[in-house]
Amino acid sequence: MKFVKLILLAILSGILLTVSWIPACTWLIFIAFVPLFILTNDLENSDIKRKKLAVFFMAYLVFLIWNVGDTWWIWYASDGGAVAAFVANSLLMALTYNLYFSLHKRLQQTYFKPYTIWLLIPVWLSFEYLHTKWELAWTWLTVGNVFAFKHNWVQWYEFTGVSGGTAWVLAVNILIYQLLKFKPQTSKLKIGIVSSLIIFPIIISQLIIKFSTHAVDESKNQQVLIVQPNIDPYNDKFSGNFQEQMQRVYNKIKNKITFKTNYLVLPETFLTEDIWENDIEQTYSIKFLKDSLLSKFPDLNIVVGATTLRRYKQDDASMPSTARRFGNADFYFDVFNTAIQLNKTGLEVYHKSKLVPGVERMPYPALFKPLEGLAIKLGGTFGSLGTQANRAVFFNKDKSIGIAPVVCYESIFGEYLSEYIANGANIIFIITNDGWWHDTPGYKQHLAYARLRAIETRRQIARSANTGISCVVDEMGEIHAPQPWWTEAYLMANVSPDYHKTFYVRFGDVLSKMAALLTLLVITYSIILRFKKH
Repeated sequence: MKFVKLILLAILSGILLTVSWIPACTWLIFIAFVPLFILTNDLENSDIKRKKLAVFFMAYLVFLIWNVGDTWWIWYASDGGAVAAFVANSLLMALTYNLYFSLHKRLQQTYFKPYTIWLLIPVWLSFEYLHTKWELAWTWLTVGNVFAFKHNWVQWYEFTGVSGGTAWVLAVNILIYQLLKFKPQTSKLKIGIVSSLIIFPIIISQLIIKFSTHAVDESKNQQVLIVQPNIDPYNDKFSGNFQEQMQRVYNKIKNKITFKTNYLVLPETFLTEDIWENDIEQTYSIKFLKDSLLSKFPDLNIVVGATTLRRYKQDDASMPSTARRFGNADFYFDVFNTAIQLNKTGLEVYHKSKLVPGVERMPYPALFKPLEGLAIKLGGTFGSLGTQANRAVFFNKDKSIGIAPVVCYESIFGEYLSEYIANGANIIFIITNDGWWHDTPGYKQHLAYARLRAIETRRQIARSANTGISCVVDEMGEIHAPQPWWTEAYLMANVSPDYHKTFYVRFGDVLSKMAALLTLLVITYSIILRFKKH
């Protein structure tokens, strides 16, 4: 009977975490970890011998329910990739929770005993932070992301980023759990503390909205034509005639662009021609855009997604590990998911560098290159894509406007995206596809996460999504003129630059870095205690 209770508590925690990602139920995140804490306490005080193993399996059940419940839509893009994401991410979360439990157990015999439950905050923040830094990064369910649906609760993300939201959630859950655990000693003061911890950050957020000093310079507004071509990525986009696709979109936009239009933004991999960067100026797609648009509108800047390739000689020392041989030829080539800017002064490229594990890249290709062929075909390419080291910024002719060319998956990484801003970007363009997941919560969550990037950087965003939702997101995270899903649409909008750098942009994710240092110190202290016992 006790085992059944533990299973039910694990299921309840998993369900609460899942439902928290429904916009109307975000508040449930503040109690979602409580059942997990209760079952952990029950296991700790039970006569089970292998308690750590039991906690691990219960935690794994919680996180598996959560991962499947909120990211099930990955299945539409790849069934194998979905299973791998569910299993691997749940495993990492369960191992993180087990690390916390091990440290908690070890420190029970010290002066820190009353506070060991609070170790979960630095340990979990460390996990979330490190999870953004390696090539297996799948951070969709970072706890602080839940407030993408309640962005007016977390305007203070401009200081903390999403890690502040994670710390907030865990702190409230711990306090509520302690109120339940020590119910006979519960006082009005303790209830007041919990209530204040929930309400105070929301009040701070409302004050930031009311007294915001992040006024954009509307005199420098950029008129942007955002294109949502709505080309089916499964059946038409990569198998159709790329020339016909370009001509069809051109026929729609040629009468919309005027001499006042500063930017034309088209979605990820809009250009499906194989564009060799070694001869990029000579490709049909580039010449078409130049001849049809730039020749008529000399002040226009075009930002467009493409698949590009780069050729390397066999003995080229600069050839990256992602390069592969071209058939039986004596040269190698690399493939990139690329953003291109075209204007009268020339052409610039940026290579998407936060790649979807197993979809766009086999992690650590230098080590796992023999398995590269197992990478899922998605986006019109096979195997691992290439990357670049720095976040390139696309500047206009007089260098007064800098565009952050953020490609799809990159938009869920806060500190990563802030590097564009540090390099001079004052407007963000997010170009994405989002059609792989069909009409599911996936593309809605992806759009909502853009709100958090706007708040962290206080930059306005022009979002061009192939199948939707294309829109503008202002610096406070408000969405303007969202275009209907799976509908061809052309949105002309004014987007304002901002030249101020937020605390988060200037200093990065300070909270997570401090948490990682604290976790390392606690682990070191725990090891010392273990050796002392021997």
